[in-house]
Amino acid sequence: MNTHCSFLTSLEEGRWFKLICGASYQHLPAIRDLALVYAIAGADCIDVAADPAVVRAAQAGLEAAAAISRSAIGRSSEYSGRPLLMVSLNDGEDPHFRKAMFNPTACPSQCHRPCEAVCPAEAITFDSRSTHDHRSSTVGILADRCYGCGRCIPICPVGQISTQSYRASLTAIAPTLLPAVDAIEIHTQVGREADFKALWQVLATQINSLKLVAISCPDGSGLIDYLWALYDLIRPLPIPLIWQTDGRPMSGDIGRGTTHATIRLGQKVLQAGLPGYVQLAGGTNLHTVSKLAELGLLRSTTLSRGGNKTAAIAGIAYGSYARKLVMPILEQTTLTPSSLSPLQISIRNPDSEKAISTDSPTIQPMPPKTLPLAQHHLTQLHQAIEQASLLVNQIKGADPQDSSKGSPKSVTTA
Repeated sequence: MNTHCSFLTSLEEGRWFKLICGASYQHLPAIRDLALVYAIAGADCIDVAADPAVVRAAQAGLEAAAAISRSAIGRSSEYSGRPLLMVSLNDGEDPHFRKAMFNPTACPSQCHRPCEAVCPAEAITFDSRSTHDHRSSTVGILADRCYGCGRCIPICPVGQISTQSYRASLTAIAPTLLPAVDAIEIHTQVGREADFKALWQVLATQINSLKLVAISCPDGSGLIDYLWALYDLIRPLPIPLIWQTDGRPMSGDIGRGTTHATIRLGQKVLQAGLPGYVQLAGGTNLHTVSKLAELGLLRSTTLSRGGNKTAAIAGIAYGSYARKLVMPILEQTTLTPSSLSPLQISIRNPDSEKAISTDSPTIQPMPPKTLPLAQHHLTQLHQAIEQASLLVNQIKGADPQDSSKGSPKSVTTA
């Protein structure tokens, strides 16, 4: 399938689904598994950190998804072709680009450790044996897992948790990273026009090699004027543009009310009439599609009511909610080891009738007797794909008015 046409169709029809793995999330086995599962489930885009190792892990997951989709395992899935692979960049300090930090030896011995309980990424540990790969001796913040949500900061009884922000050196990574991906997303904030311009000058030299660019911005005083100023900076743009309305960042798994902020912001940007597509993020969850349908903001419901085709949301990006929906299933027995060795799957290839090893960047045939993926692994893979598909199909489904039907299990924090 032509991926370029496929993602444009999704945007035009208001059925675009993006998985946000996290701009700071670097847990490679999880990223590979998430990319694999959501690609098979029908995602249009996988958004990851601008880290070469992370990009390679996501590519490995996408290659595995392609191989599985050609097998009996994937025949009942919604896989419609390889999703776009996107990396997130920032033009300044941003909550998506930070890690929590603290000194665990300074914690009071009698502390009941609420930070460990509240962390949605299981990125805080006080037991060196508690990590899933059983090899890490880290106590405190597991940096590869932390994605900067900040929930641990206000809950610390002694107030010793802080954050460390970072900004990728795009000049150093652009020549090798950008050719390996399909799209970029730039996180910005009102008032950073000069910083955005400096970043864009680096990106502009390679923009023609990409298929899509997204600009993510939270609400703020003067937002619409700022977005118009950014549009003036980047035009003429040879590829499609998405405005990502970041309502309440990294909060979708907290509760149903978090989706209200991104929907209000989406309405605000829609009304401004900016060229490009409007896509929600930040607080999106199980209730987002049904609320959009209720307000007539989905493309299909807008058209059915005789509305303007452009005055509708083009798609939704899901981050913490989508990840937490499937990670408990995937972590029961890791599908892909930490070393990212080839994922060998007991499947039959209709073309060669041989088992397949889904290693990045290419798929190599394996001897037919090499079948190390046990049946319980396949069961877990099916379960994870099923949960992911139910979420994806809310926006992809034919009847958005009845988006609650067949919904995935509710996700709550610890």
